Amino acid sequence: MAIEFIGGATTRRTTGVPALPAPDLAGLPAVTEALAARAAAHDRDATFPTEGFALVHRAGLLTATVAARHGGPGGGLGDTVRILRALGAGDPAVALVTAMTLFTHAAEARNPGWPPAAYAELLDASAAGPALVNSLRVEPELGSPVRGGLPATTARRDGDDWLLTGRKIYSTGAVGLSRMLVFARTDEDPVRVGTFVVRAQSPGLTVERTWDHVGLRASGSDDVVLDSVPVPAGDVIGLAEPGDIPGARPDPWTAAWNALGLTALYLGVAGAARDWLTGFLHDRVPTALGAPLATLERFRTAVGEIDAALFGADTLVETLAARVDDGDREAAERAGTVKVLATRAAIGAVEQAVALTGNHGLTRANPLQRHYRDVLCARVHTPQDDSVLAATGRTALAHALDRRSTPKGD
Repeated sequence: MAIEFIGGATTRRTTGVPALPAPDLAGLPAVTEALAARAAAHDRDATFPTEGFALVHRAGLLTATVAARHGGPGGGLGDTVRILRALGAGDPAVALVTAMTLFTHAAEARNPGWPPAAYAELLDASAAGPALVNSLRVEPELGSPVRGGLPATTARRDGDDWLLTGRKIYSTGAVGLSRMLVFARTDEDPVRVGTFVVRAQSPGLTVERTWDHVGLRASGSDDVVLDSVPVPAGDVIGLAEPGDIPGARPDPWTAAWNALGLTALYLGVAGAARDWLTGFLHDRVPTALGAPLATLERFRTAVGEIDAALFGADTLVETLAARVDDGDREAAERAGTVKVLATRAAIGAVEQAVALTGNHGLTRANPLQRHYRDVLCARVHTPQDDSVLAATGRTALAHALDRRSTPKGD
């Protein structure tokens, strides 16, 4: 089933630097509360939370990472982690699409690659309203390009345009995106690969409603079908030979933003689960006990374990994010390891909350079952646990071999 786009229309830049709203970090608790009020309904109906993005835009959060040279606040990974944790606690679907938008602006701030006119148009759209952006890279046969392979989506030159044809799956936020960054190969010989800036509502572009997931049901991670979609010839972020595919294997800084930012989102989900659990334990008064469950030592201990695990995970993410902002390459290279540890803590915390509450935790009227379904999605995102642990193990074994082969001093 094809559906219409609700993403912002293309705007043309006619003035200087657009006036982007300043991010209201002090107002994050209010944003969390407002998002949470609608999250259950969007999850139930699998509807895209359009009003949530309007709220996030008004709070200046969607453009928090736009570089100062472009009229933005130039927020770093530390600010981004804080924002995504708060949004994740309210509505993780809003948080996930916001994350992709923030990551896009942050990458452009670090390493400019957008065609200047195309990025200027995006900034104009961002000043006027929510201008959501995401990279469309995953395909039915290819899977994720991080694990290697060429995309099947093809760009064919036709006069002043490229014409894109193909299908992208798991395209988070598809129906609400203002810009889609489509990973595609050319039909040239030799072939080149690049990222093409596709505007919402372009002719030949449709979204098929395929997303029917257990978690993050409101994220709109549907299929995007491209049928000779025109892209101006200059609106390509890098074209390279397949052996040097831009962005196929992210640099350490890009990978760190992705790993730590998304981990913060799921820690927000786990924090919301903890908060519901503590409220439930205060409110639940079994007849046989005659007092709230919160008065029992075993529940206090269990909540202590959950809170301690989340505090440790939050501290790890915040600390590493600050080091990445300071230019610490070693910290950036270890971000994947922190993702494994912190997302496991988040999932474990929610699992424990479900176990403590039994039927109440799995009842649809209560949000804990939704938090549980959402937090499980942490395992899906790149870098996945197996890749991180295999790389970490190789490094540790190589270091051990180096130590054994290095002569010891007197």
